[in-house]
Amino acid sequence: MRESATPLRPVIQHIRTTARRLDAATPPERDRAVDALRAFAILGIVLGHWLVTALVADGGALRAASPLRDMPWLAPISWVFQTLAVFFLVGGHVATKSYAAARARGVGAPPAGAESRVAGYGEWLRTRLSRLFGPVAAVLVLWTVVAAGLLLTGAGMGTVHTLVKLALSPLWFLLVFAVLTAATPLLTRLNPLWPLAVVLHVDLIRFGLGGPSWLGWVNLAAGWLVPYTLGAAWTRGELDRRRAGWILLTGGGVVTAVLVTWAGYPASMVGVPGAAVSNLNPPTLTAVTFGLAQCGLALLLRAPLRRAMRRPVAWAAVALVNVSAMTVFLWHQTALMATTAVGLTWGRLPGLHTAPDGLAWVAARVAWLPVFALALLVCWAAFHGYERGGRSRATRVRRGSRVVRVSWPRCRREPGTRPWRRRPRTSTGNASRSP
Repeated sequence: MRESATPLRPVIQHIRTTARRLDAATPPERDRAVDALRAFAILGIVLGHWLVTALVADGGALRAASPLRDMPWLAPISWVFQTLAVFFLVGGHVATKSYAAARARGVGAPPAGAESRVAGYGEWLRTRLSRLFGPVAAVLVLWTVVAAGLLLTGAGMGTVHTLVKLALSPLWFLLVFAVLTAATPLLTRLNPLWPLAVVLHVDLIRFGLGGPSWLGWVNLAAGWLVPYTLGAAWTRGELDRRRAGWILLTGGGVVTAVLVTWAGYPASMVGVPGAAVSNLNPPTLTAVTFGLAQCGLALLLRAPLRRAMRRPVAWAAVALVNVSAMTVFLWHQTALMATTAVGLTWGRLPGLHTAPDGLAWVAARVAWLPVFALALLVCWAAFHGYERGGRSRATRVRRGSRVVRVSWPRCRREPGTRPWRRRPRTSTGNASRSP
């Protein structure tokens, strides 16, 4: 037993050493809880999709199915893993903080003229969106080729539509997030109650007065504007006290329970194929109030997360997820579908190709999660370069008289923030500059 563990010892030691160096190179003023919340939000979305997305082989074609349709009592899964509100909360906080810092540096601030302000805003926005949309081109090109190849080899249009829809479904989120990011200068002082009132009135007209269903798409912007503007309030310091977190958590939770129990909203916080109403597509009042509860919980977890992130290995894991966030988000459904396609060579496998209609399927699907993660790791290795801009750099960390080069994925500097790396101090107080 001791001999088998010996080969792993250098690997574990290398991980710990790299984690300690990254921890030492992180600016002390960086709020690590923000990065932790963003990482948990991304991983929650990924795991949620993997748990409730099934591709069922039916009559020579593939169709999408969900275990929530036959087992609605599994709806609490969606309460845990539908974490979009937390991502928009963090996004609003980071964007407004970044924009405020840019203005403090003189980007678009007086006495610059209108042209200078527009140019400064454009530079800020390009920087914000470059990493968001950088990896998208690779996804679009790959799935264009895959779709064309499937059609040329005789695959049915229904199968191709199902696969492409799943692969590209994350793009709607990026478009909404990009629009809100572009509007950040207008949203820095917006009270979250205003978009919440819009969502309330839209649902009242849709469901209470029999209004047109297309009106619900107004909530696609208004619904996610609520947590985004909460993030702006966080930047302004209005949510620093724990009382704010408790109000959001309890108030949002109680209102959500009332809406689900007595107003007829579905309990699932994700869409279910064949359901008359989806809480997510477009967002309903229930999705927004549930998001408020999630945001309240996230705010309450800031202090515990800051303490947890003092551990170098935990912080290194969170940092890795953050610098890979868009790659993970854009390719996780492709990883699921690639596993499903390869698995077909062994026939119809439980939890992968069978109908999600019982606990046996749920148990089998949980067993497939590590395989999905391995497939996603392959996608990450192949396509993460698009998120990094195809570049990497090495950090030189000086310890005494010895210089050690530590390779780490490139962490792009956001406007208004300092780089992940700072000049680590030696025991004598000297510092070495990272290239």
